[in-house]
Amino acid sequence: MYFLSLLGQTTYDNAYTSADTNAIMTMIALTLATLIVLYAVQSYLIGRIFQKAGVASWKAWVPIYNSWVLLELGGQQGFWAVLAIVPVVNIISAVFMYIAMYHIGLNLGKSGAFILIAIFLPLIWLVWLALDDSRWLPHDTTSAQPNTAPAYQPPVDPNDK
Repeated sequence: MYFLSLLGQTTYDNAYTSADTNAIMTMIALTLATLIVLYAVQSYLIGRIFQKAGVASWKAWVPIYNSWVLLELGGQQGFWAVLAIVPVVNIISAVFMYIAMYHIGLNLGKSGAFILIAIFLPLIWLVWLALDDSRWLPHDTTSAQPNTAPAYQPPVDPNDK
């Protein structure tokens, strides 16, 4: 009985003041604004890369679909973009994204070592590829060599049948 009488007398103190609540709301608003700005910058830069590749730049502004297109530009399966939201599988998806970024760098005339910037400084990678004067030169995604004609072509003998 004593326990039941205590239940009716329980009071809860509000540990947060309105100043604390305002500070928390301000931090949430600033974080959200920062994320929106970063997304806009990233989408703009990806859109510039899409333009170089001959893809419509509006696709860079659609979440998940922009990763899908980026993967396909790099010669990978686009479905890895959707699987990137699945825990643990997202690690495998990231590996395929880095492979795609490697091939995109090659298509834009960068060396294979350029992938290190994509892995460790992805925003710098995007800025570099989007704003430099490189042009899209597709290469064979099954090898690391661009699709170019050999330097020497033997002459074709018209009498040879």
